[in-house]
Amino acid sequence: MVLPNLGVYPHVTANTPLPGSASDDGTRFVLIHTSHPGNVGAAARAMKVMGFSDLVLVAPRFADVLSQEEAVAMASGAADILVRARIVATLPEALGGITQACATAMTPRDFGPPTFAPREHLPALAAGVAQAGQRVAFVFGSERFGMRNEDVWRCHACLSIPTHPDYGSLNLAQAVQLIAYDWRMALGGHSVAARTPEPVLADGAEVAGALAHWQQVLEAIEFLDPAAPKRLMPRLQQLLNRAQLTREEVHILRGIARAVGKRG
Repeated sequence: MVLPNLGVYPHVTANTPLPGSASDDGTRFVLIHTSHPGNVGAAARAMKVMGFSDLVLVAPRFADVLSQEEAVAMASGAADILVRARIVATLPEALGGITQACATAMTPRDFGPPTFAPREHLPALAAGVAQAGQRVAFVFGSERFGMRNEDVWRCHACLSIPTHPDYGSLNLAQAVQLIAYDWRMALGGHSVAARTPEPVLADGAEVAGALAHWQQVLEAIEFLDPAAPKRLMPRLQQLLNRAQLTREEVHILRGIARAVGKRG
C-alpha cells in the first residue's frame, strides 16, 4: 500500500477541536491508513446515524480523501462529519485526549490487550464514561491489512466482532456501523418514542361536533329516525369515548361523514 507524503497533512492534532465542530460526545472513531474514499464517506454516514461526530484519519492513502467526490457521495447526508474530520500522521496523535482506546481485529492476538466481543465489553466501558468521564476511541485498521500489532498494542482492549467462521471479512464501513450501533446501545440508545410525537387527543367539544355531524348524515340516509332515535347516539358517544380519538381521527370521521352526505 502506498502512503502519501505525511508533510501534506494540516498541522492539527486529534485533540484540537476545529472551529464550528460538533458538540463533544466523548467518542472518537479512528481510521488508520484507509485506501478507499468511499469507505471513509460510508464510515462517516455510519457514525452520524448513531449520533457520533468525531472522526480522525491516520495517514490515509490520499491526503485529500475527505473532499473527494466518492467520499462525499458515500457520506450521503453526513458531509458535515467529513468537514469536521481531522487527518494526523500517527496513531498516538489520533489518541490525544483519549483515555480508553479499543482496537478492532478479526482474530485475537497472541500478545497485547484482552480481546472481547463488543457486547461483552462495551457496557462496562459505557459505565466508565458515565461515572468517570472516560473518553473512548474505536480504532480501525486499513481495508487491506487491518491493524498492525504495534497499533493494537497501543490500545486498552481489542474488539472482535463475532462472524461466521468460514467468512469473517467485514467491509470497513460495515465494521464501523456495527461498533457504532453496539456502542450507542451500551450508552442507552436512541429512544424511538422521543422521535415520534405524541398524538393529540380530541377534546369533548371536538367529539361532540363529530357526533352532531354524523347524526345529520344518519338522519339524511334514514338510518336514524329522529322521531324514534332510541339510544343510538348515546351508544355512539360511548363508543367514541372508549376509542380515545385523536384530533386526526376526528377529522377522518368527519371527512367520511361529508362524503356520505354528498352521496345521500
